[in-house]
Amino acid sequence: MKICNFSIHRNPDDRFAKLVGQQAWRGLRPAVRNRFGKRLQGGASVAYQGRVVSMQMNLAGRILAHAARLIGAPLPYDLSCVDQPAVVTVTEDIAGSGQFWIRQYGRKAGFPQVVHSSKRFAGPTGLEEYIGYGIGMALRVSANDAELLFKSDHYFLQIFGRRIRLPRALSPGALVIGHHDMGHGQFRFSLDLRHRLFGQMISQDAIFQDGNV
Repeated sequence: MKICNFSIHRNPDDRFAKLVGQQAWRGLRPAVRNRFGKRLQGGASVAYQGRVVSMQMNLAGRILAHAARLIGAPLPYDLSCVDQPAVVTVTEDIAGSGQFWIRQYGRKAGFPQVVHSSKRFAGPTGLEEYIGYGIGMALRVSANDAELLFKSDHYFLQIFGRRIRLPRALSPGALVIGHHDMGHGQFRFSLDLRHRLFGQMISQDAIFQDGNV
């Protein structure tokens, strides 16, 4: 596993530090601060290569993940991605002052699954993630030593310039995405989606290798 850099031109970036607060930010491991504290030049990208190490879905999770394929497949849906290559590419968004994220998950058969999203430093929580089709979620970010956690606060629709917050009853569940430093240049990406009625619907873990960037 390795990291590929399409550009190494970076500037200091305090956007994530502002979200978690300076005290919590300083309490993070240097490796985590290094990954989230440098801003790529507009349009430049960095790609992390790794491997999916675990994935679980219950019946409700399977139904939701496959239904979501109608809006671009924002959730992993194929259990065969376990022990397959994974690539995450981050590109600085020039126009939106945010970041484009592309996650590619290999499968045992067929084309890889590709997930597109855009993170924007905006909204009531300071960070929002858009998956397209006018659908997005507001995220709250917390920091604790070796990890950054991105927790869904609420989901929303943007239609004709209007923002409509989805009621809890229509929410797909509480989503937590984690970046966990493992030391020795490795980090774990985790995804956990839980619903108050259906329990843990989807969970996924992938391990990536950092590089000297």
